[in-house]
Amino acid sequence: MRLAVASGIVVLATLVAIWAMQRKLIYFPTSYVPDPHTIGLTGAVPVTFPTSDGLTLGGWFVSRVATPEFGVIVFNGNAGNRSHRAAFADALARSGLAVLVFDYRGFGGNGGTPTEDGLRLDARAARDALLAHVDIKSTGVVYFGESLGTAVATELASEHPPAALVLRSPFTSMTDVGRHHYPWLPVSWLLRDRFDTLRRIPRIHTPTFVIAGDADQIVPISQSRRVFEAANEPKSLLVIPHAEHNDEVLITGRTMIEGMLRFLRHLR
Repeated sequence: MRLAVASGIVVLATLVAIWAMQRKLIYFPTSYVPDPHTIGLTGAVPVTFPTSDGLTLGGWFVSRVATPEFGVIVFNGNAGNRSHRAAFADALARSGLAVLVFDYRGFGGNGGTPTEDGLRLDARAARDALLAHVDIKSTGVVYFGESLGTAVATELASEHPPAALVLRSPFTSMTDVGRHHYPWLPVSWLLRDRFDTLRRIPRIHTPTFVIAGDADQIVPISQSRRVFEAANEPKSLLVIPHAEHNDEVLITGRTMIEGMLRFLRHLR
């Protein structure tokens, strides 16, 4: 009996610790953001913009043409900061698009702590910032989300439909991702930030382009396929063979970028 009680206390204490520290297992921000010119991103204009709860977020606006085809907001994954998306932003800008890359709260030296509710406010603020900075109507705005950012972009699209929604390595929900990686934990009881894309995406009637790597071990391609299947038409799926979650082909790969550009230009 004593052993059972002791074991129960250990298990309970472990679960409480995981519950208290779970966001450190989800968000991996880095603070230092180099000057964009030192990492090869010429023409980037630093921007700051407020959130509705009083924070100030930093970002870069990148455009190489006077009248861009679309304005793209890049919703980052759960690690690093906007400097890790510089090459991607540059590639899109060289293709005639205007791009806003920014950092969520708690990332890139921004104040605050990342949470699902907080990132929702950050996404709304980023949309307002893009519309204020460039002469593109709301119908010309594209949301590009990568990994965690796919959930952020999808939720924003359910509130403010864009011209197109591009999701790179989308997952069905954070609960499903947690169960995949920690099958022995009662994830559905513990999780605070659920990012339930599969529940939200059927409500969205926006052209949707899903990109996934078939060797992804962080977000299984089965989850990305389920998101694609739940999306409304028009939609398109691009599967990159042998690509894992953080491979270069899923960050600045030519196949991915050209596929995205074809999808967007077909809308025109």
